Amino acid sequence: MTLHPILISVVVPTYNYAQYLHRALDSILDQWADDLELIIVDDGSTDDTAKIVQGYVSRFASVRYVYQDNAGPAAARNNGIGMAQGRFILPVDSDDELISGAIAVLRAMVKATPCTQVIVGAHVSVHPDGRERIRLPVPVPALTPKAITCLYLLDKRISFAPSSILISRELLIQRPYPEQLRSGEDVPVFAYLLIAADKIMITDQVIARIHKHPDSLRNDRRNEEPLAQAMIKEVFSRLPAECQSLRRRYEAQRYLSLFRAALRDDDLPTARRYYRRALYLSAMQALRWVYFRKAIHLFFKD
Repeated sequence: MTLHPILISVVVPTYNYAQYLHRALDSILDQWADDLELIIVDDGSTDDTAKIVQGYVSRFASVRYVYQDNAGPAAARNNGIGMAQGRFILPVDSDDELISGAIAVLRAMVKATPCTQVIVGAHVSVHPDGRERIRLPVPVPALTPKAITCLYLLDKRISFAPSSILISRELLIQRPYPEQLRSGEDVPVFAYLLIAADKIMITDQVIARIHKHPDSLRNDRRNEEPLAQAMIKEVFSRLPAECQSLRRRYEAQRYLSLFRAALRDDDLPTARRYYRRALYLSAMQALRWVYFRKAIHLFFKD
C-alpha cells in the first residue's frame, strides 16, 4: 500500500457549536483525498459535540479528535497544529464551511508554486438575516515591513479571514496563536505572516462561507479594554524594530474599534470615553472620516 504524504492538515477548533458542526465537517469530508488529514480540537464543549464527532471518527480513518479543558480558541488551534503532520494548515472555524472544490484549488496552487507559504482566498460573509457578500482578497504588495504593517493594522487595506487561508505549518510553529487572547487571536498571527512569509499568493476563488452570529466571541464586550491592551502587546511582540513606532496609532485604532462596539450597543458614555482616548493617542486615526462623523453625531447628541 502506497502512503501519501500529508499536504494539508485541516484544523477545526470547536466549543459548544454542535448545531453547526455537521455543516463544517461535511463540507470538508465531501472533498476528501489521501493527502489530507482532519484534526478536530474540542475546547471543553458541554453540548453534543463529542457525540457528533465520534460519528465521523468511526467512519473516517483520517479524522482525529482531541478533547481539552476549556482554554480558548488560540490554545485549541495550537493544539491541533502541534498534532498536524501536513506541510500546510487550513484553519476552519466550526461554524463555517468550505466551498465545494476549495481544497482542490488550494492544492493546485501549492503544486504550481511550491515556494508559496500562504494562500489567501475569497470568502462569502453570511449574515444572520440571510444577506451574503463575497469578499475578495487584496494582493500583498512588496513593501517594507513598516509599510505593510500600516496597510494591515491601520489602513485596513489588507484583510485575512480564518477558514479561507492556507498557512505553512512551519510559520505557525514560529508564531503560535497567543493563548491569552480569547478573541481576535488571528490578528497577531496575520501581522507576523505579512512580514515573515516569503511568498503570499491570493485567489479570487471562494474558499469558505463564513457565518456571522450574534453569540460570537467577537461580539463579547466583557473585559474589552484589558483584552485590547493584550492584543496590542501581542501584535507588536513579534514585529521588527522599524514597526514599533506604529504602536501608539494601533492603540488608537483598537480604541476606535471599542468605540464602534459601544455605539452599536448604545453605550454612549463608554463610546465617548473610548473616542477621547483614541483622539489623545492619535488624531491621525481618530479624525478619519469613518470615525469622526460618528463622533460628531455622538458628542452633539442630547
